[in-house]
Amino acid sequence: MPKRERVMRMSVEQPLWRALAGYRVLTMLYAIGLFVSTNDKFARPWVAIAYYAVLAVWTLATLPRVANAANCTKGFLAADLTIALAGILLTRVADAAERIDGGGPTLPSIWTAGAVLAFAIKGGWRWAAFASTLVAAVNIAERGAPTRDTVHNVLLVCIASIAIGYVVEVARASERTLARALEIEAATRERERLARDIHDSVLQVLAMVQRRGTALGGEAAELGRLAGEQEIALRTLVSGGLVSVSHVSEDAAQGAVVRAVEEPDDPDGQDGPDAPYGPYAPEGEAHAVDLRALLAPYAGSRVTLSEPGAPVRLPPLTARELTAAVGAALDNVRRHAGESARAWILVEDEPDEVIVTVRDDGPGIPEGRLAQAEGEGRLGVALSIRGRLRDIGGTADLISVPGQGTEVELKVPKAPRNPKAPQHSKDVRGKAEKR
Repeated sequence: MPKRERVMRMSVEQPLWRALAGYRVLTMLYAIGLFVSTNDKFARPWVAIAYYAVLAVWTLATLPRVANAANCTKGFLAADLTIALAGILLTRVADAAERIDGGGPTLPSIWTAGAVLAFAIKGGWRWAAFASTLVAAVNIAERGAPTRDTVHNVLLVCIASIAIGYVVEVARASERTLARALEIEAATRERERLARDIHDSVLQVLAMVQRRGTALGGEAAELGRLAGEQEIALRTLVSGGLVSVSHVSEDAAQGAVVRAVEEPDDPDGQDGPDAPYGPYAPEGEAHAVDLRALLAPYAGSRVTLSEPGAPVRLPPLTARELTAAVGAALDNVRRHAGESARAWILVEDEPDEVIVTVRDDGPGIPEGRLAQAEGEGRLGVALSIRGRLRDIGGTADLISVPGQGTEVELKVPKAPRNPKAPQHSKDVRGKAEKR
């Protein structure tokens, strides 16, 4: 399953910018309506009218500027705050002194808070503190003295803007952490997929060459020794390989996070991204495959396949991965129980899931051997079996009692799982261990 990188819009800032745009329009209308209701009390109403004309044009013309952080530049923020501060200072020119001293509103009124909030969303709490400090100083200068109402209003704006700025900074840090976690998860999953493929092909061939070469002796023994060295080196690389560096990391403040998603390669196009419901769409009977046909080649003189009389239908991806896991289990039987060991494959078609059991009559697995093998880089069960089943939403249980053989039980749901949903294998029962 190749992984393709997709950009997902996840930023919490976008709702804040939309709310800010709406706030600016509503508070502009409020300030104008407040003036219309009391214009007869203004000493120089034409000054207020000229200011509100500029304010209305500026607010409506700059709506695209407050659509996102990229458009909201430092130059715009400076000009926006300047218009707010100018309106506060012009209040003393346009309004009567007794109304100002009595606590009358400034010309921009609560529209000023929108300019300060833009600083908070764009630059965080430090920018918010800077803008709110300027607003506080100009308000006090317009009043002539720090009155109770003035101090109350400026403190409210200051605290609210700083709090919003701090929340935005925390959200950005969280998004960056999430983006990094997604990149690491995607790289780890890709490494596990490659490790499974290598284990199922290259490592098996190298191990076979080593065994046959040692048995033949002579020059073949030297070839077997070299194959064994390469097998060890490749196992070390697979088990401790490097995590690839992401090439599409973007600043989380821009509202974009990179996510690697699995898109199965289906030659028939039934599971591809162009399918009607995407790569993990619910598949009907026409798109399903019969698991029995895929497992039939494993049957032989020493492998007995028991199956239901009716077709066992599964989505193509699920059927292929389940078949590969069965193949990995049989390969373990040949390698660890010997060529003379017998194996039995039992297929059970339940209403909601399919269960495939692989059992052998070998000597079983000594206690602690599986953990030791995994530590040595032998990841056959960890990746080729459990890893495959986990990726398709299934589970793999391994039961092994020394002297009584080994049983591997594979369970997969009939419906394709959501690729985002985490899956975990069940705990091993009895004396079972991770293999």
